[in-house]
Amino acid sequence: MPTTTPSQRTAARPGHLLGYARVSTTAQDPALQHDALTAAGCYRVWSDTASGALAERPALDDVLARLGPGDVLVVWRLDRLDRSLRHLLTLIDDLDGRGVGFRSLSESIDTTTATGRLVLHLFGALGEFERDLLRERTSAGLQAAAARGRHGGRPPVMTPAKLAAARSLLAAGRSTSEAAAAIGVSRATLYRSLKTD
Repeated sequence: MPTTTPSQRTAARPGHLLGYARVSTTAQDPALQHDALTAAGCYRVWSDTASGALAERPALDDVLARLGPGDVLVVWRLDRLDRSLRHLLTLIDDLDGRGVGFRSLSESIDTTTATGRLVLHLFGALGEFERDLLRERTSAGLQAAAARGRHGGRPPVMTPAKLAAARSLLAAGRSTSEAAAAIGVSRATLYRSLKTD
């Protein structure tokens, strides 16, 4: 839940620094983050106890709703806001579109400055570069496997040998369920294979 003191229960005015802290478990203490955010001049600090991968973070939703043009969202470290670079950059881009700045204390990123915007764009370019490399490696791996006669995806459950064994069992009077169990496939798989064979 958001952490406030009685003197902070007024509405935020444009130009304020609003802090956001997050810890993953109740065993972790957000005090270090709170102290750093307060020392940086944050007028109020919101805090969640949730994994960075979780979509539901009520304190983050609250602070994002309160940010207005001229305000700056401040975090102690980038991964406190989001673990995915792509989602992080999307969120910061959305804030920028609303006239809201972003600052990360540990990485010294401040989008209200030209240098901070440059650093953030470099982060974005590196993230896109990493995604392109991953796509290229995946494509090259699939092409190499195909050249060796292997194709992506799971190998088929039903092999010609299994189908032949199932036909022998069925011819010997075994039921479809018994034949499927004997060769290690589901009854539905055996039915499909018999129909398409």
